[in-house]
Amino acid sequence: MTETALTVHQTARPHGFPTAGHFAFVESPLPAPAPGTALVENLYWSVDPYHREMMDGDFALNAPLEGRTIGRVVASRDPALTEGEIVFHRQGWRTHAVVTPGEVRRLPRFEGVPLSAHLGILGGTGLTAYVGLTRIAELREGQDLFVSAAAGGVGTATGRLARLMGSGRLVGSAGSAAKAAYLTEHVGYDAAFDHRSGPAAGLLAEAAPEGIDVYVDNVGGEQLDAAISALRERGRIVRVGTVAQYNATGTPYALRNLPDIVEKSLRMEGFLVSDYPHLQEELYEFVVPHLQSGRVGPDETVVEGFDRIVDAFLGMLRGENRGKMIVRAPGERRTDPGSRTDPRTRLRHASR
Repeated sequence: MTETALTVHQTARPHGFPTAGHFAFVESPLPAPAPGTALVENLYWSVDPYHREMMDGDFALNAPLEGRTIGRVVASRDPALTEGEIVFHRQGWRTHAVVTPGEVRRLPRFEGVPLSAHLGILGGTGLTAYVGLTRIAELREGQDLFVSAAAGGVGTATGRLARLMGSGRLVGSAGSAAKAAYLTEHVGYDAAFDHRSGPAAGLLAEAAPEGIDVYVDNVGGEQLDAAISALRERGRIVRVGTVAQYNATGTPYALRNLPDIVEKSLRMEGFLVSDYPHLQEELYEFVVPHLQSGRVGPDETVVEGFDRIVDAFLGMLRGENRGKMIVRAPGERRTDPGSRTDPRTRLRHASR
């Protein structure tokens, strides 16, 4: 095991789109666990859109960044943590972390399911989609959905779960024609469009001419405006994020049709997935059999090497991922008994 550790620090607040210059890799001696703690060597790291929002003030400058991470216990001074155990924790953006038993969650191993799925469709990403569909939208069989940023982690998970739940017409938006094709050819969307190819209202009307019952909103702005107009009476809007505004420096988009929310008895609700940890086992029960059968694939873009985590984050913000963007320690795939390579779902590219 190496004698040094690397952490990533945020060094400045971005104005607009962040750059590699807003981050620094900091080397330090390998931390030693104190009594009641254990040392974890991290194996998989998640980079997520919410990190960009937190860069504006939630993350402390010149301190290690947080994030969802999977690691292996390599040294323990607490009997509750056994060396060799695989755990999930939130001390990401570093190669090693010292954790207490209360800061980790032991991950179940499901035959044929890669560890990385616990950061994607079985992790916070999939749980976000599951909560949004089952608790917020209360999706019923046969209802029609529109999902924005549908080729991202939450968007692909939403599409796959909605299909399993018996949804009706499933429409998604993405940032390129290639991504739109991926959604219809591999994820199960009935129609998808490149939101850059024209006004969102017209594109959505063409893809869902009879309207929609549910909108899962990952971007806000013009697409939210279009969805409000397309929603039928008593439709629901699930607010997951506003990625269209995270890097904006101008005036936020002003919705023009808010009266429709009243006139059509629409409901719009946001939520934090951190309020729903009690649904984790329910998610496993629902999704794992379909992962094992191959009916559902873990849509992932995997970047090799912790030294590329900033590249992966910036690439995710630029929309270079299909599915969940994940960083993997070199050689980890060979030691993960559940890992498999599928050219449709495990795309091995980083930033361009």
